[in-house]
Amino acid sequence: MTARTDSARDIPEATVARLPVYLRALVTLSEQGTATCSSEELAVAAGVNSAKLRKDLSYLGSYGTRGVGYDVDYLRYQIAREIGVTQDWPVVIVGIGNLGQALANYSGFRSRGFRVVALLDADPARHEEVVAGLDVRPFDDLERIVHEHSVAIGVIATPALAAQDVADRMVACGITSILNFAPIVLSVPPQVDIRKVDLSIELQILAYHEQRKTQGATQEVTA
Repeated sequence: MTARTDSARDIPEATVARLPVYLRALVTLSEQGTATCSSEELAVAAGVNSAKLRKDLSYLGSYGTRGVGYDVDYLRYQIAREIGVTQDWPVVIVGIGNLGQALANYSGFRSRGFRVVALLDADPARHEEVVAGLDVRPFDDLERIVHEHSVAIGVIATPALAAQDVADRMVACGITSILNFAPIVLSVPPQVDIRKVDLSIELQILAYHEQRKTQGATQEVTA
């Protein structure tokens, strides 16, 4: 089993987006006691086709053994290392409404390499609250927290009207990656990475597919 050591390789964004999916599938296989798996088995577990999976993994190196497949725990570690979750990433969440509280209580962050170090909200009424074992602190504490914990990743769970101001403050104090749950497109400098999660858009996409299914069923009945 060999591994390529070209640290300067560029991995396509589409592949990067699928690596966490492969990692999640490998974690599940490992927890089920699976020691080795073929590319077909891993592809099924990840919900992709095997040719795409093999192409994606080729950007990382050669971690499979012909006739045997992949060592699940070894490949799991290599993917985790590639996407940077073998270390502990401090995260700050801004906006502790219902969504912010749900994110703060999500146990998957810790198991996947992320540690929520602070919960911030601009509403003074929330500053007496404790969520997931953390005190809710004033938003004005952002700069101090980022400096104390070397925070590079911020999560925005505020209403849309406040989100751009929050993003601007995050960028100004040194945060370089933002996960945005607010239903608005944020403007950030090119050196700042931003990912947007809009649950309503995902539901609308599902509604589109459901409508197509209904229309297809109606056409079959009337044909």
